[in-house]
Amino acid sequence: MKFEIYKDKADEFRFRIKATNGNVLASSEGYSAKASAQGAIDRIKADAADAEVDDQS
Repeated sequence: MKFEIYKDKADEFRFRIKATNGNVLASSEGYSAKASAQGAIDRIKADAADAEVDDQS
């Protein structure tokens, strides 16, 4: 799995999470600063291991 940071057509920074097979698992909102996109990635990486699964099925 990897994170990709890119610029969209509106010139905002976004990131997507891609699986090893290339499928996009998630995409972010737009950020005006690259550092903000990187900060969001850092928060996800730090918090994901302890995230709960809320199964509402």
